[in-house]
Amino acid sequence: MKLNWGTGIVISIIAFISFILYFVITMSTKQGYNYDLVTEKYYQKELDFQKDIEALKNAKKLKKNIITKRTKEGLTIHFPKEFDPKKIKGKMFLYRPSNKQLDFEIPISLSNRYLLVPENRLLGGRWNITINWQYKGKDYSFKEELIY
Repeated sequence: MKLNWGTGIVISIIAFISFILYFVITMSTKQGYNYDLVTEKYYQKELDFQKDIEALKNAKKLKKNIITKRTKEGLTIHFPKEFDPKKIKGKMFLYRPSNKQLDFEIPISLSNRYLLVPENRLLGGRWNITINWQYKGKDYSFKEELIY
């Protein structure tokens, strides 16, 4: 059988389509490639987005916002001095982009002006910290990326 240029093009197209199909099937079925969303409640978070924007604006209007410091005991989160710590209520969410199992949430209940995240809860690497709190009925929010 003689191979002409038309047959070569058809063989090339079939080989290319076969490669693409193999690639798509492998990527979509292999367990090593995990396609998790950032959050399970994606659409609910989208609806609450405007509230988050307002809370961030309220926090930026403060004279001093939240300050994070790394200490021997762990990560300390210092709240503004003008707030009474007993009246601050909310949640702190630590998100680890590289591993969903390391994410955790801490309720905010203060007796001092700071909140301590123990050293054993934080592994080295990148963390996204989101703190949502209320003080006298007004919402505040703080977001920061941290390399621990």
